[in-house]
Amino acid sequence: MADPRSVVTTIAVVAALACGGWAVYATKHKAAGNGGQGFTQQSQAQGAGGAGRRPDGAGQSGQARQGGGQGGGQGGGQGGGQGRQGGGQGQGQGPVGVVTSAARMANIDVGIEAIGTAVSNEAVSITAKVSNIVTAIHFKDGETVKAGDVLVEMDHAQVTAELASAQADYANSVSLFNRSKELAAMQSLSKAQFEQLETNMKSNEAKVAAIRARLSDTYIRAPFGGRVGLRRISLGALINPGTLITTLDDLSTLKVDFAVPDVLMAELGRAQTVVARTAAYPSRKFSGKVVSIDSRVDANSRSVTVRALLPNQDGALKPGMFLTVSMDREQRKALVIPEEALVPEQARQFVYVIIPGDKVSKREVRIGRRQPGEVEVADGLANGDRVVVEGTLKLREGSSITERIQAAPAARPVAAPAKEAAP
Repeated sequence: MADPRSVVTTIAVVAALACGGWAVYATKHKAAGNGGQGFTQQSQAQGAGGAGRRPDGAGQSGQARQGGGQGGGQGGGQGGGQGRQGGGQGQGQGPVGVVTSAARMANIDVGIEAIGTAVSNEAVSITAKVSNIVTAIHFKDGETVKAGDVLVEMDHAQVTAELASAQADYANSVSLFNRSKELAAMQSLSKAQFEQLETNMKSNEAKVAAIRARLSDTYIRAPFGGRVGLRRISLGALINPGTLITTLDDLSTLKVDFAVPDVLMAELGRAQTVVARTAAYPSRKFSGKVVSIDSRVDANSRSVTVRALLPNQDGALKPGMFLTVSMDREQRKALVIPEEALVPEQARQFVYVIIPGDKVSKREVRIGRRQPGEVEVADGLANGDRVVVEGTLKLREGSSITERIQAAPAARPVAAPAKEAAP
């Protein structure tokens, strides 16, 4: 006979499985029924303009119909916002509002402007050739000196004594050589002895010259006329070769070196007039001449260095000053457009040109010189072509536009060529 407990356990397990299966079956059929009802309601909402199950669905669907973009919206819950968005999509992108300006003929500057640095016509750092003690200083800070003036004197007592001894030896050798000439003429002196006396005389002469050179090194002189800088040594100081004593600059004329792009080399020439300005003297012009043009173009900057000389008799300009240089500012007629119209793409330049039908066409242009607010168009446009100056970021090839014409700038007066002004 079976165990009653086993029977009860089996019955309980079977009942539990039956209940679980029924729950799963009921859940699936209920979800399927709700889904079908929802699909029916969604279809009704799309067909009838969003008449949803809830009372507020009608109002929201009404907002979708007001948007009108997607045929009544996508449902009662999203009708308003998506309907308005869909309305814009249903009608397509509208015209883009832009500001345009016409390409026109105007005067542009042909002259060259560059920046440079003032450099002394001649400049040197005064140093010593030998180690010695300073015994005298013959200049003051900022003093003007002449070529050959003694600036610093060093101890030369020992060299002077050596020079005196060498001069005595040389005088003795000269006397012996002169007497040997008479003996050689009477053949009382061999030729070898005569040549030896002559060699000794020349050797002593060379020794005198060498000691005189050493004595000269104890006097430091100005190699050219100019203005000395600050004194860097003191009396009694031991100085070595390379020790900076002071600086010396020829400020009567200054050199200014400035870089010019290689595309403008055809406009460069010797003896051209340059006008330099500096922030230190805002109302003053310094005029000079181009004296040389470098023989090479810098491979990195694609520019050539030009050198000009500026008279500086009053010493107003100092070496190292920053200068703005301009050359022969003339003007010529050229086709110009506002700089804002350019759309750069890598190394190329484009503009959007207005074409019939209130549309735009993207066109490549080749530009030339620039001046404040304007740029020269060398190729790609004709006089009177209207280009977009504001709103280019929203445009594509063939975009529709609504145009607002920018006021034309005032004509620039023709500037007279620069005249040479006294510094």
